[in-house]
Amino acid sequence: MKRVLVINGPNLNMLGQREPSVYGNTTYEELVSIIKNHCESKNIYVEVFQSNHEGDIIERIHKSKDFDALVINAGAYTHTSIAIRDALAAVNIPFIEVHISNIYKRETFRHKSMLSDLAVGLITGLGIRGYLYAIDYFADIN
Repeated sequence: MKRVLVINGPNLNMLGQREPSVYGNTTYEELVSIIKNHCESKNIYVEVFQSNHEGDIIERIHKSKDFDALVINAGAYTHTSIAIRDALAAVNIPFIEVHISNIYKRETFRHKSMLSDLAVGLITGLGIRGYLYAIDYFADIN
């Protein structure tokens, strides 16, 4: 059974409340349920983690060595955190970077990712489906 860790960064716990015109109406709890149900249907073990604190995200990445793949939406840390980048490089686990909104249609400071050049791929602007597409990718590779 494949093991996938989904990591969500700051403010994602506010889904459904924060800027629904940008992020949609799905709550964070609904997102977690959707991800877990999707993984169950694919016979994938999944753990979903969220923190608003950079250090907590780094610690979780450090402890992720039992996982085959990571799906990460680092939120605003995507654009600022060399420390999260270094943690991902240190564990050397394949990951896909996911963003609910299209970061390239937003403010220019969101156009630069500290993570994407290390990622297997980048999914942006497809809403919460991006998480499922990332999981499907890892489910389909050996």
